[in-house]
Amino acid sequence: MTTISAPAPETAALTLICAERCHLGEGPAYDAARDTAWWFDIVEKRLYEARLATGATTVHALPVMASALALVDAERQLLVTEAGLMLRDVASGRLETLAAVEADKAGTRSNDARVHPSGTFWFSTMGRNAETGAGSVYAFHAGAVIPLFPAVTIPNAICFSPDGTIGYFADTAIGELYRVRLDPGSGLPLEAPTLLHRHAGDGGLDGAVTDAEGLIWCAIWGGGRLNAYSPAGDLVRSVPTPAHQTSCPVFVGPAFDRVLVTSAWQDMNEDARAADPEHGRTFLLDIGATGRAEPRVRLGAL
Repeated sequence: MTTISAPAPETAALTLICAERCHLGEGPAYDAARDTAWWFDIVEKRLYEARLATGATTVHALPVMASALALVDAERQLLVTEAGLMLRDVASGRLETLAAVEADKAGTRSNDARVHPSGTFWFSTMGRNAETGAGSVYAFHAGAVIPLFPAVTIPNAICFSPDGTIGYFADTAIGELYRVRLDPGSGLPLEAPTLLHRHAGDGGLDGAVTDAEGLIWCAIWGGGRLNAYSPAGDLVRSVPTPAHQTSCPVFVGPAFDRVLVTSAWQDMNEDARAADPEHGRTFLLDIGATGRAEPRVRLGAL
């Protein structure tokens, strides 16, 4: 585990993909077959659909707060919501509950998520007001929801090494990024997590994705940048983003060589929003890194 000062900020070509401002933009995902990006405004119960080739964006109203999705197949998505895991029919938008999660805890909601290369889906919950220790990380594996790591305040940065042998997650509230050794065939932990990196400076560790080389690209909420960490925990790159409250990245495009980044204006007063004119908008950045297609989630046995 290392804690080092940030490298010099870089520059990156920028495209505005959606000018609409998200209260709490989060959970971007990319469907390569349709060249379509998806993301959420958690608080406003909205799902955004953007055709990257044309820039056309559709906003879908949701009946519940949702924060992330995974592709199941050409017709279905799996959404992580305040009511649990829900299947969504892409054509009609119809939702069907697949598994309840923390149904006895009205004070929590869903947060971060990502699919392991095996098809196991890691996702997290947190307190609606970020109550200390109220969040958890779970795995949806072989049709069952499996608790992994409890008592995390704001679980974020869920992502995996390209070969599936290492999982990562962070607790934004305490600025710590963890690694855990995994069974690559199941995506389940083989041991307890260990501390990989302790964040220093402004902002906090938010959503993350790994590139094809295994670097961990993490949005720095309140810091207006993407930081890249090596698998050893070294902070190796820092790319500024247009919005102060950058929330989550995902690789997009036919070559997976661009990054879509969400942002938010949550908890910003009028003066803060005026000082951050791109707050809540969604962007594409050319950061000089290449990702890969997100795996599809498996609903049944692996």
